[in-house]
Amino acid sequence: MNNIKKASDRVEPVFSFIESLLVLLVILCILGFLIIVEKQEPQAPLFISFVLLAIYGKLRGFKWDTVMEGMRDGLRAGVDPLVIFLSIGVLIATWIFSGTIPTIMFIGFKIISVKFFLPTVFIVCTLVATACGSSFTTVSTMGIAFIGIGATLKINPGLTAGAIVSGAFCGANISPLSGTTNLAASVGEISIYEHIRTLFITDIPALLICIVLYGVLGMNSKHVSLTEVHQMMTGLQHGFWISGWALLPVALLIVLAFFKVPAIPSLGLGSLFAIALGWIHEPATSINNITKTIMMGFISHTGNKTIDALLSKGGISSMLTSLALIIFALALGGLLIKFKIISGIIEHLAGVVNSAGRVTLAAAITAIGVNVMVGEHYLAIILPGQSFLKSFDQLGLKRRFLTRILNDAGAAVNAIVPWSVSGVFIAGALQVSPMKFIPFAFFPILVTVLTIITGFFIKTEKQA
Repeated sequence: MNNIKKASDRVEPVFSFIESLLVLLVILCILGFLIIVEKQEPQAPLFISFVLLAIYGKLRGFKWDTVMEGMRDGLRAGVDPLVIFLSIGVLIATWIFSGTIPTIMFIGFKIISVKFFLPTVFIVCTLVATACGSSFTTVSTMGIAFIGIGATLKINPGLTAGAIVSGAFCGANISPLSGTTNLAASVGEISIYEHIRTLFITDIPALLICIVLYGVLGMNSKHVSLTEVHQMMTGLQHGFWISGWALLPVALLIVLAFFKVPAIPSLGLGSLFAIALGWIHEPATSINNITKTIMMGFISHTGNKTIDALLSKGGISSMLTSLALIIFALALGGLLIKFKIISGIIEHLAGVVNSAGRVTLAAAITAIGVNVMVGEHYLAIILPGQSFLKSFDQLGLKRRFLTRILNDAGAAVNAIVPWSVSGVFIAGALQVSPMKFIPFAFFPILVTVLTIITGFFIKTEKQA
């Protein structure tokens, strides 16, 4: 027998636990210094990290084919989010064209007071996200309207965005229509309703604390002249179609979510319906103007500088910068997974836990770590879920405790990672820097802390 292996058949190198930690530490230092200290946009730091990791992998013995395969695997995981991003860019532009978002803003001006604005934003976004099962849809529709209202009321945009994000991700967390919630339940092989009942233990207290915090912060808001508010309302009436009929696209999305129509066709249908609605109201609009709106976004010409600035947005082109960021983040994450840096650390963590509190803490840290290093919320659910499922079973812990961690520390935390899929989307849709809204996005922070704390009080099946 020939025991000599061909060069192409050689075994790929394996990173040790310490080496994997050092690699992650270097990448975090690069990202932290350039993004936080130097205040650069995340695209270049992520690109630099990706190139350096690819070169290091080659020097350690990985073939270029393996490096490229890791990059492709990472990008493949993000195909759906990338298409969703482009679809939401179109949705934003068409919903302004149809008068949907201006109508929501107009109604908001009539019923919302300055002092109760922030808790109202949080509650409404929670209800909408629960109804439609999508944090992204909530941010890109109700969120844009609330950002416009908040700007008129002289409220810090970061604070308004924080309330929007908290509500959107709170609602999506506990919605039976949510993709991430269903994914977490399926990873643990339990029913969606058992999973949601377990989520209530952490998510409801976090929801109540958020209402109190936003209420306190809202009480400190400055007095706003009603003259400016009335000017905004008049400008909206003169520049857009303000009507209950303009809210039909919102109803359509909720109906499609109820029938579990996937996100991409739902967003496409919502955009087409809005185009039809806007064209019925303005039949003189040419096809060229409609396609230009889809590509370049809606351009407001009301004459009111504030309205024109707030409602000139959307379109495919508005999402291209965000797409570049996500592509580099997914490519970097793909290499980390292909080189087995992420899995090596997860396996080490899973092997040293021997109590309910420790396994909860390890699973939560892993979910947060995947969010930070890979930036993809589905992977932040799948990787820790698959890795810690055996540990929970061996300790006699019910799987619903693991699925709760996956939702709270996996899906929700994605919103407060600046270069993650959610963080990039939120910043692009609301036009607010992640560093400005993350400190005020209380729900993802609170729910993660609560899910870790409760882990130290849960009992095994033998103890129960």
